[in-house]
Amino acid sequence: MLEQTPAEVKQVIEKGGVIAYPTEAVYGLGCDPDNDVAITHLLSLKNRPWEKGLILVASNYQQLLPYIDDAKLTEAQLERVFSKWPGPFTFIMPIKPGISHLLCGSFNSLAVRVSSHPTIQAICQQLGKPLVSTSANHSGEEPAMSRDDILATFEGEIDALVAGSLGAQRKPSTIIDAISGSILR
Repeated sequence: MLEQTPAEVKQVIEKGGVIAYPTEAVYGLGCDPDNDVAITHLLSLKNRPWEKGLILVASNYQQLLPYIDDAKLTEAQLERVFSKWPGPFTFIMPIKPGISHLLCGSFNSLAVRVSSHPTIQAICQQLGKPLVSTSANHSGEEPAMSRDDILATFEGEIDALVAGSLGAQRKPSTIIDAISGSILR
């Protein structure tokens, strides 16, 4: 499988494809957050139950606004979020009515992150919206840490592998409840 640039994978994502790409810590799998067929395919590849929900990564906060209801957060809560972004911090935020249950799972909230990783930034800027993000692995297994790991696990099952390198993190993003400030992971 040839590696593609963020500009090249834009069409793959828009056509409902699932991609693998480097993140701050591990390789991720992603797709269009507005395409339930693509999300269902991604969940099937991972053998992940939809009830768990997924993360959206974005290049800026405005890309997340169609999915989250930030009116339910106080100015202080939003300031705490903004103090961590962009970076490896995922926040659980209230959802806007009508978003896909495949994104939020069995919750009335959604995990979102404004990433500082240059590859994620470039993909989301090309798309003009966030990307579904979940670790590139089958549920219960270790996440992919290299191109070879991706090929060994998902060759022939994903539609593209984005060129780039992992960030300096060696653990998944910290997950924080935006309302309570509690660290969940």
